[in-house]
Amino acid sequence: MPQLLVVDLLAEREAFGKKGVEEIVRHFPEHEVLLWAPHTSEARDYGFGIRIDKPVESDVIVITGSRRNVSMWEPWMDDVAELIRECEVPLYGICFGHQIICKALGGEVIRADEGSSFIAEVTYTDGTKTKQLFTHQDHVIDSGEMEVVGSAEHCEIAVCKHPTRPIKTVQFHPEAVESVLNYSLECGDMTPSEREAFGEGLQDLDVTTSLIL
Repeated sequence: MPQLLVVDLLAEREAFGKKGVEEIVRHFPEHEVLLWAPHTSEARDYGFGIRIDKPVESDVIVITGSRRNVSMWEPWMDDVAELIRECEVPLYGICFGHQIICKALGGEVIRADEGSSFIAEVTYTDGTKTKQLFTHQDHVIDSGEMEVVGSAEHCEIAVCKHPTRPIKTVQFHPEAVESVLNYSLECGDMTPSEREAFGEGLQDLDVTTSLIL
């Protein structure tokens, strides 16, 4: 059975952690799910997947979002950066994952004056326009080895791919489908005003169409 390694950087959260990862792994059917949370010793038991203490050889890797910031580097991030640089299998980054992949491959990430949490239009280099959900405060200002293939008005480097390696990243959250957003409100991970900012929370691209294809 092929193995999916999720670098699970919201493992302490009920909604964007458990429910978000549940939505991500749904797009990798028939994969054994491995969960690595290097930032915390208090990872939740999701009821699925196998918790591991260090990365192992896998067939595909996804790096999730995080409440931490690439612009405020922490020691555990060195291990994630090493994984990125040595990875030879398909690698996908979401939000924080997008940022740390760009940083590990020679790019630069800075802290914005204030966070961004809303649905925004993304324009791809082929002219395609999509509506996607953003929530972040760090911004990639130099993508390093990564090629920029999508931008938003507030975020010039919103979608990237590597020119020679199977790596794709998005600054937005394609896993934040309506059910995940609603559960975030129900369990207290999100305030009513935060939930209201996303309206119906409907995005044009999901995990498969934004990253895997």
